[in-house]
Amino acid sequence: MKQRPRLLITMGDVAGIGPEIIARAWPSLNELCRPIVVGDPDWMRRAMRLVNPNQKVDYVHEIRDAKESQPDPKTISCLLATDQNLSQVQSGKVSAAAGKAAYDFLCMAIDQTLAGAADGIVTCPLHKEGLRAAGLSYPGHTEILAERTGTRQFGMLLYASTPALAPARVCARTSNKVEERGHRQEHVHGQGKDAGGLGVVHVTLHMALRDIFPHLTCDAVSEKIRLLDGVLAQLLEKNTDRPRIGVAGLNPHAGDGGLFGDEEERIIAPAVKAAHAKGLNATGPWPSDTLFVRACEGEFDGLVVMYHDQGHIAVKLLGGRRAVNISAGLPIVRTSVAHGTAYDIAGKGIADESSLIEATRVAAKLVMSDE
Repeated sequence: MKQRPRLLITMGDVAGIGPEIIARAWPSLNELCRPIVVGDPDWMRRAMRLVNPNQKVDYVHEIRDAKESQPDPKTISCLLATDQNLSQVQSGKVSAAAGKAAYDFLCMAIDQTLAGAADGIVTCPLHKEGLRAAGLSYPGHTEILAERTGTRQFGMLLYASTPALAPARVCARTSNKVEERGHRQEHVHGQGKDAGGLGVVHVTLHMALRDIFPHLTCDAVSEKIRLLDGVLAQLLEKNTDRPRIGVAGLNPHAGDGGLFGDEEERIIAPAVKAAHAKGLNATGPWPSDTLFVRACEGEFDGLVVMYHDQGHIAVKLLGGRRAVNISAGLPIVRTSVAHGTAYDIAGKGIADESSLIEATRVAAKLVMSDE
């Protein structure tokens, strides 16, 4: 039997909900992997007292100190990964110290994973204003990961497994049961394996809408089709056939034959044709307003969209709190929750841990598929 992978769980911005969703999710994380928190032990203790006072925090000085230890659902192993003084940070408020600490947590996790001390990374949310307050100009996790790993071709991929999509895939006759439990949802997975899911990768990401047009090129679209194909091949329970990828248009009705823009004919269609010539099962460009409906009915395994909100709004609506962020193209496995720091509820002990559990499950699956 294969040993469960060693995953580093970064705390993110401590002023947000990261610490408390780790504390709440910890027993479930131990069922999926051998986790170590990379963050601040004092903030981990605060969160533990808030949501699960039966837990304790084990201060780990180096990852190798806990590398051979067995998972313990009642003991959180936490590596101190910053020299920032976080004692004055307040939940729900932007802080330069918290922003710099979140950056430090991520950098240590990246370096340790690249060095072979861990198998992958699962990140809790950071706050972009916190990064900026700390003098860091990155728009988010993805760009830091790409820079520190020396990756030039990468993409943000949102993924929702079949259980998360079950309410939308009525016609697919999924047998997954969803029960309401207070603020949180518990999903019953049957045999615990994905029969499938939906992955969505973005050609452009964190930029103003007016800035996306120079970044939409045939090469950029082709690159994202290739990245999506590679990740889906690892995630889907299929032994044959390439993942079915639908490529969205940019304009209303995918340009409607050039009436509403020509990017589909000039840029997107040639990229789809080139991908198909290389053996990838890609079609499009399709109107984005119907593309997600078709995907939810089971026609596609993954979608390539042209800009941030074109993909994020639909996936978060469909996947709910179980949507996962995957960094495609990196030399290491990294997944993340698909939500933000939730400053408005931070420190109240009501944050939902579902996305963190799902992100950990997906990271473990990606690690195991690489072996």
